[in-house]
Amino acid sequence: MDQRPLLAPGSLLALGIETSCDETAAAVVAREPDGAGRILSNVVLSQLEEHAAFGGVVPEIAARAHVEALDGVIEAALTEAGTELGDLDLVAATAGPGLIGGLIVGLMTGKAIAAATGKPLVPVNHLEAHALTARLTDGCAFPYLLLLVSGGHTQIVLVEGVGRYSRWATTIDDALGEAFDKTAKLVGLPYPGGPNLEKAATAGDPRRFDLPRPMKGAKQPDFSFSGLKTAVRQAATAAAPLSDKDVSDIAASFQSAIVDTLDDRVGLALRTFREHFPEIAHPALIVAGGVAANKAVRAALDGLCRAQGFVLIAPPPILCTDNGAMVAWAGLERFAAGMTEEDPLGFVPRSRWPLDAHSAPLIGGGRRGAKA
Repeated sequence: MDQRPLLAPGSLLALGIETSCDETAAAVVAREPDGAGRILSNVVLSQLEEHAAFGGVVPEIAARAHVEALDGVIEAALTEAGTELGDLDLVAATAGPGLIGGLIVGLMTGKAIAAATGKPLVPVNHLEAHALTARLTDGCAFPYLLLLVSGGHTQIVLVEGVGRYSRWATTIDDALGEAFDKTAKLVGLPYPGGPNLEKAATAGDPRRFDLPRPMKGAKQPDFSFSGLKTAVRQAATAAAPLSDKDVSDIAASFQSAIVDTLDDRVGLALRTFREHFPEIAHPALIVAGGVAANKAVRAALDGLCRAQGFVLIAPPPILCTDNGAMVAWAGLERFAAGMTEEDPLGFVPRSRWPLDAHSAPLIGGGRRGAKA
């Protein structure tokens, strides 16, 4: 019988390790016999200060920071959960996509722990971890639609089960989070750009600058943000030198264009989902990734879902950005489903790893679905 405190007999306990970009994270998560999830700890160490001077993430600096911090972060996660390595049933580590240096640090650490303890190792796809987070937080049943919006990814994905994903849309150029960050940098806002641009937009006039709504009305629900960034640059150049009011108005106009674009593109995907699954009375749209923490984006998606009879599920902001809990949960889901690698200790980290392995590689980094 399982004697571990606070856990029901038959529960599975996993350590999750996340080092794909600039957060060093570890968590301990339990999966109850009925499939419900419980987060026992979730420790995230940000590297904002290390990268702020460069206005973005520097891969080499990120990798070194992971090496220095990861052991302490894992120890903190175990202590907070009241567990030891011997209590674990498995170790899950992000193996891609992402910055290869960081992936090597996290995956090699996971391999070392697994080998030393004799516990199974589950290499996790970072995108799948985002895709399954709503099952951890809300017990969301399959199928559902996922909108993944982060610094490296902008995708709409049909999620039919663990390991069963169909990419319906992606960006043909920049990811949405990247567009936020580059726009913020363009108008002189500090790193991290996305949150600071959102803050500036609260004091701005969203109608002052007439910015385009890329891809609006297109038959496929794909995204494009490169032209919008160009329009922002032109507006900023014309208004230079920029006052604080100019910056706020540009930020508000940009965010308004993003909201309108998401309303059009995601709205098309929701209607398509209805056509595929008319028997589901109240289908769910899951939004994940760092941009999912943007309040204006959340509010717009909530209104869109209500209008079309969908339920919007947006995990707490700490679980939208990169974290170890989502990695541990994805590992638990795959382990419970018997979907494990034949040679996990020999698994090689992947900087590119599409969630939908059957989608054709098309022009544009976003269309490959695996840009880190």
